Amino acid sequence: MLAFIIRRLLQAVLVMLSVAFVAFLLFQYVGDPVSQMLGQDATPAEREKLRADLGLDKPFFIQFGKFVGNAAVGDFGLSLRQGRKVSTLIKERLPATLELALLAAVIAIAVGIPLGVYTALRRNSWLSQLLLALSLLGISLPTFLIGILLILVFAVQLGVLPSYGRGDTIQIGWWSTGLLTVAGWKHLIMPAITLSLFQVTLIMRLVRSEMLEVLRTDYIKFARARGLSDRAVHFGHALKNTLVPVITITGLQLGGIIAFAIVTETVFQWPGMGLLFIQAVQFADIPVMAAYLCLIALVFVLINLTVDLLYFAVDPRLRADRAVLAH
Repeated sequence: MLAFIIRRLLQAVLVMLSVAFVAFLLFQYVGDPVSQMLGQDATPAEREKLRADLGLDKPFFIQFGKFVGNAAVGDFGLSLRQGRKVSTLIKERLPATLELALLAAVIAIAVGIPLGVYTALRRNSWLSQLLLALSLLGISLPTFLIGILLILVFAVQLGVLPSYGRGDTIQIGWWSTGLLTVAGWKHLIMPAITLSLFQVTLIMRLVRSEMLEVLRTDYIKFARARGLSDRAVHFGHALKNTLVPVITITGLQLGGIIAFAIVTETVFQWPGMGLLFIQAVQFADIPVMAAYLCLIALVFVLINLTVDLLYFAVDPRLRADRAVLAH
């Protein structure tokens, strides 16, 4: 187990260094931070002085080493657009994105798994066929269109939910949350549903296919032959083994929800990291772009490591295989 964790940590370090290198290249090949900070009217002497202050006159690998060292402690410099520390901007926007992503993930799991089990166990019913047809629709529709349709129906026509913003928030230390206010929940409902719809359909279809596969295995036939009830067979044996691959996909999808919340946050003007990144791209705010890339990579690495550990803990075959290899 320890060797497994060490190997995964080494892989995570290599991935983060690779992403940091890509993020660092933004400073080299996407615009000129000196021109953006001083403007076109600056003198050559002013440009050279700022370039030296920023360390841009140093050799490439020295700059990269300094960038990695600063990034390791969360220092990505100043935003070229706002003139504030990038770490402060991320700290302000991170709670909004995490709350949106976590609620979307909860909706996806709470809805997707039961629907997947139902469509597998009642695969010939009309409701199961209807759910499968709707799942194709959920996968096919782009996220921005789903958000716009929800705004049209619930905000414009019915007027029951707000169409943009985060609503009232409460500050708990540096963390700002809208989960403790009614207005915060009202603002959160439509973005969370929009972000979760694709994940719901994906998890539902994955659980269904895995469940059908498991129900055809020999040990399920033996369980039925022993006289176990359908409930015990379906939920005590089949579902338990179905969830092993679902853990992997669901964990990676959580990282995808955080990374790809950009579209949803833009449609609903949700003040999270995705909207911050879009604004940074529009203004070529390279420090913010680099910090966002590194942070999302870190999220994926941590989630992937957690999923691997859960997979190792849930699936006894992996432990058995490693025990055999060890001997």
